[in-house]
Parts: sequence; C-alpha cells; structure tokens
Amino acid sequence: MSALTVLALAVGFVLLIGGGEVLVRGAGGLATTLGISPLVVGLTVVAFATSAPEFAVSVDAALSGYPGLAVGNVVGSNIANILLILGLTAIVAPLVATSRIVRVDIPIMVLFSLVALLVALDGTISFLDGLLL
Repeated sequence: MSALTVLALAVGFVLLIGGGEVLVRGAGGLATTLGISPLVVGLTVVAFATSAPEFAVSVDAALSGYPGLAVGNVVGSNIANILLILGLTAIVAPLVATSRIVRVDIPIMVLFSLVALLVALDGTISFLDGLLL
C-alpha cells in the first residue's frame, strides 16, 4: 500500500468523522427546532442520509448486472449497523434501550425484515416487491 493510499484513507476517515458530527448536530438541532423526538429524526432524516451510499452502490450494482452484489450490500450493511456499529457504540458510550424501543421499535424492525425475507424467497425481488418494500 502506497503512502498516498494511506494518506487518502486517513483524510477520508477524518472527513467521515467530521461529516458525522455535522449530521448529528444538524439532526439534533432539527429535532429541537421542530419539537419532535430525536428518535424520530434518527429514524427518518439520519437514516435516509446514512443510507444514501448503500442506495447508490446497490443501484449501480443492479444496473451493472450484479444484483447479488446489490442485495448483499443492503443485507451486509444492515447486519453491520445492527451488530457491529451498535455494539461498538455501546462500548464507547452505554446506550439506553427504553421500553418503547424494546416493545415497539425492535419488533417493527424484525417485522420489516421478515417482509424483505418473504419477498425474496422466490429468488427475485421484482418491481412490485420493490414497491411493497
């Protein structure tokens, strides 16, 4: 690995951390300004913003004839977010799982994951499946 590659990687990480900070501050400010729960902003604005790269990669992969890569990107990203990112974040700063998160939010996440599983069981995620998802 060349020094330029290492430098580019380091600069990318610094920009990523800075961008994450800007996103968190902006989302927190939006929640305060609108008087809504930070959880709601996290589930919508932050979720869409952080999912944009996966969307771009998956669309490009599907259009390039690599649908398996598109599906793998989405599934792998979700597994990494749920297990790796959540776990590492809890190591850095303990997280509070309110009873609402445990009783409502996690079951909804599991339900939607099951819907994705069901539409993929036939081996194809069609246009209509995409509309359902």
